[in-house]
Amino acid sequence: MGPVKRICCIGAGYVGGPTCSVIAQMCPEIAVTVVDVNEERIQAWNSDQLPIFEPGLQEVVEAQRGINLFFSTDIDKAVREADIIFISVNTPTKTFGLGKGRAADLKYIEACARRIAQVATGYKIVVEKSTVPVRAAESIQRIFSANTKSDLSFQVLSNPEFLAEGTAISDLKNPDRVLIGGDETPEGQRAIETLSSIYVRWVPKTRIITTNTWSSELSKLAANAFLAQRISSINSISALCEVTGADVEEVAHAIGTDQRIGNRFLKASVAGFGGSCFQKDVLNLVYLCEALNLPEVARYWQQVIELNEYQRRRFAARIISCLFNTVTDKKIALLGFAFKKDTGDTRESSSIHISKYLMDEGARLHIYDPKVKKEQIMQDLSHSTASAEDPERGLSLVSIASDPYEACDNAHAIVICTEWDIFKELDYERIYQAMLKPAFIFDGRRILDSLHGQLQQLGFQVETIGKRISQRIPFTASTIAQLDLQAPPLKKMKI
Repeated sequence: MGPVKRICCIGAGYVGGPTCSVIAQMCPEIAVTVVDVNEERIQAWNSDQLPIFEPGLQEVVEAQRGINLFFSTDIDKAVREADIIFISVNTPTKTFGLGKGRAADLKYIEACARRIAQVATGYKIVVEKSTVPVRAAESIQRIFSANTKSDLSFQVLSNPEFLAEGTAISDLKNPDRVLIGGDETPEGQRAIETLSSIYVRWVPKTRIITTNTWSSELSKLAANAFLAQRISSINSISALCEVTGADVEEVAHAIGTDQRIGNRFLKASVAGFGGSCFQKDVLNLVYLCEALNLPEVARYWQQVIELNEYQRRRFAARIISCLFNTVTDKKIALLGFAFKKDTGDTRESSSIHISKYLMDEGARLHIYDPKVKKEQIMQDLSHSTASAEDPERGLSLVSIASDPYEACDNAHAIVICTEWDIFKELDYERIYQAMLKPAFIFDGRRILDSLHGQLQQLGFQVETIGKRISQRIPFTASTIAQLDLQAPPLKKMKI
């Protein structure tokens, strides 16, 4: 195979769009086409309002779009012309059948493989970019082998992404590592070298790791599981800190200075781990262990998930307890709906979970987020509200505010669920004057630590994660009666 001239990516989502935009910028001689069946999404990529928000992404797309970066719904044409085809479609957790709630649903991966086999000719390198269970590449290869044509040959590689939403562009331009897995045959090694030749344009060779296909696939699941484990670990310590009087920020700093541990992913918060990857991948790992008759290992990783859910239930219960054990008809301002700052992604956001617990108790929520659209918030809550028996009533409790001051006006409490920087800069004296008294702030992301004294001077009752704050008047109830912290996660309602 000669120099790569054309790359096609099937899937214009959070991985495919940013990844291929950066490849186009770093490799101006290669034509990169991102394709998707969703015409509305492709139109957004070709507009001034991109379908996703990511710092730096708009500038990269505008610099390359129409030059060597293209977004199209013509999947067949892009596949036929490409030398390398990335598969970057969604791999959600199965919602029914064998492995429900844990196993990855590979229907979109399979559909891509069948379509590629149907329309492609010549030699193609097909790269799984989506997070997939171990040996998924083998399934893709079987589809190709069963649909082989005399003028068609394939090599299948695994090239998982390790970018983090909110820092995706910097992660792509300066990655910790690029992982490429392929067959241990001469043909497989040549395919690995071809894909490596793309990344080496801007990534040092020492950061490009090559393995066999199965190691590459498992490494992605294992990496996310280890990161999720750290988050659940520090969140478990945050509960202990609140009871003993320790400060989880100080504890995290102390243990993070140990070089064997390090300080990354030791930030306790209500969020736990959100987004599209961690929970899905840990559940996938649990299912894999169960399927391979490793029940003890499966239970170990399942506990990581359960601690994540416990942290959210615990925070919601604390809100209810502080508000005199009832939030019925009380206005609560929920600041932040994205699962983390600098992204508009709401998948597995803590805000959804906190909202559904409070809605089930009859709270009136007024929600503000600078990047998440009203339609997305209402869609997330319509699918996740705890008020499954009366979904219309549940959504009637929700209002979307155009700014944080509107959300907080006449509210009983403020709940900070996303660590947007603007929430540190609000005029809290103005907010306090407009709230009902006593006025509560529940800082679920520890972004107001430096303001706690000032907020208390204003008159706020301040509650935060992993720290017991001394109040002038102890409003916090001694027992939590509203939510069962041992209860299983609430089931999604049907609509």
